[in-house]
Parts: sequence; C-alpha cells; structure tokens
Amino acid sequence: MQKYKVTVLVEPTYLEDHSDPFEDSYLWAYKVRIKNNGNERIKLISRHWKIFDSNGNLREVKGKGVVGEQPTIEPGDEFEYTSGTPLKTSSGLMHGSYKMESWDGQEFQVDIPAFSLDIPNKENNLN
Repeated sequence: MQKYKVTVLVEPTYLEDHSDPFEDSYLWAYKVRIKNNGNERIKLISRHWKIFDSNGNLREVKGKGVVGEQPTIEPGDEFEYTSGTPLKTSSGLMHGSYKMESWDGQEFQVDIPAFSLDIPNKENNLN
C-alpha cells in the first residue's frame, strides 16, 4: 500500500495564436494540478517529462521543481501551475513523473498520467 496519496491532473490547451503550421511549429499550454490526499506534508523536488510527437520522436525534460518552484503541499491542499511545450507535429503525447519528498526526508515518485496534445476538431495521427 502506498503511504503517499498524490493525484495529478493535467489539462492541455492548444495555443493556436502561438503556433505556425506552415513552419511545423505547434504550441500547447498545460495546466497541472497536484493534490496531496495523504496526511503528511510533501515537497516537489524535481520533474521528468517524456514528450512524443506524432512521428514518434522523443524529447525529455528534466529539472529541479516546476516553473521555478519546489512547492510544499500540505495534507488536503493542492498546487497548480501552467507550463507549455512546443511540437513539430500537430499532435503528440506527454507523460512523466515528479520526485517528491515527505516531511521526514523520504523520497518517492509520483507518476504523471499520459495525456494527448491534439488540435481541437482535427483528425490526429496519434492516439
């Protein structure tokens, strides 16, 4: 049984005004909500994203914290942030994980479920 209960929800949005299909440049924003459903304070230490375009090309993004922060999330609270990613194709897929730390120094991983990067109302090659 997992001691730490963390829920991650991601909501992607295609940024048409910042994309240029003629240049194979597509941009998405994604809003992430991380909820601490456990009874211990936790801290987000680092992130690891795997980003695939519809040609199967993989780009990995690793780094400390998220959007320049290493937030502490109290029991029952949530942390929300918005970030973005470019693709060279009109659809893709992302998933990853966060390295978290409990208040007593135990490190653990939280998986970020896969989500699609799709242009609304368009047929996609992926998913």
